[in-house]
Order: sequence, then structure tokens, then C-alpha cells
Amino acid sequence: MKKQLKIKPVADPSTEEKIKNAARIIFHKKGYAATRTRDIADEAGINLALLNYYFRSKEKLFDIIVLESLHSFRHNIEGVFNDEKTSLEHKIETLVNNYIDLLINQPDIPLFILSELRNDPQALVSKMNPKGALMNSYFIKQFQQAVKEGKIAPIPPLHFIMNLIGMIVFPFAGRPIISIVGGLKQDDFNALMEQRKKLIPKWLKAISQVK
Repeated sequence: MKKQLKIKPVADPSTEEKIKNAARIIFHKKGYAATRTRDIADEAGINLALLNYYFRSKEKLFDIIVLESLHSFRHNIEGVFNDEKTSLEHKIETLVNNYIDLLINQPDIPLFILSELRNDPQALVSKMNPKGALMNSYFIKQFQQAVKEGKIAPIPPLHFIMNLIGMIVFPFAGRPIISIVGGLKQDDFNALMEQRKKLIPKWLKAISQVK
């Protein structure tokens, strides 16, 4: 009796994209921990074996999705930060709006980043190159010029960036505690983050005012 050869399916980019789109939906609905690969396969309308052929594990799929989102966001922010026609204030408002929108749609990103930083910080930094995106941008040149002209307090740019990112990201990283303390449901939390789009630029302006 001849041994029957198993023929592997040919990789189809459209199927791969369908799986990733389904995974985004399920991760967003259930969060990373509660999501099963079977849930993703059902959402994509495929069998579990096919999902495992394209992506070896839930962890691998999640990593790919988050890194794609971060790369897309980084590219968008580079365009904002290096636009020589917009003001410093406009750049800050745009970053706050775009970053909060990203985290509302993908709230697991902060915990993913914290986990990656704990496991292998150099690998994540090399993939994202945040220094190139932020510290070498036209935004930093504008900031330094504003300090030189006495328009804002002489705060080191890195302190300003830490305040900016911290005000955006921390509520999402601490969402479980914040939601319990505030008695917030998901929609309530998202509404709170929408309010921060207007508040954060005001707080940053107050912090950086010349005394």
C-alpha cells in the first residue's frame, strides 16, 4: 500500500489578511488572555488547522498584529513630527488624538510593550527605533527653538516626551484598576479617554509655561 503524501496548502495573502483582521476583532472584544485560537478561526470562517498553518500560535499572531500597528503608527507620527508647516501645539494635539484613538482600538498594546521591554528591550527598540522617530524630528527642533526664544520653560526635551507619552499611555496600562476605582464600564472608560484629547495639551502647556 502506497503511503499517501500530505500536500501543504499554498500560502494565500488574502487568507493571511483575513486571519489577522479576525484576530484584531477578537483581541479587541475579549482581550489577549481570554482569546482562543478557535475563536479567531471561527471569526475568520476557516478551520483551526489552516490558522495554525499560517500562524503557529496565538502569541505569534498577536505579536505580528501589534508590531504592524506600531509600525503604522510610527510612520504616521513621523509625518506629523517632521511637518515643517505645522506648529508645535498642532503636533502635540495631533499626536494625542492619534495615540488615544490607536489605544482605544487596540487597548492591549501598552501591556504588550511592557512585556516585550521586560523580556527583550533591545529587540523591541531595534524594531521600533523610537530615537529616530522622536528625538531626531523637526518637532524637537521646534521645541528647542521655543525654549531658546523663552516661549516655554527650559525643560529637557526628553522630560517633555516622557510627560506626553505617560499622560496618554498610563491610563490604558492601568485600565483595570482605574475602571474598578471609578466604577467604569468600557464605554465610560473610552469616554474618559476622549476627554483627555483636549485636556492633555492644556496640561502640557501649563507645565511648560515660563514662570
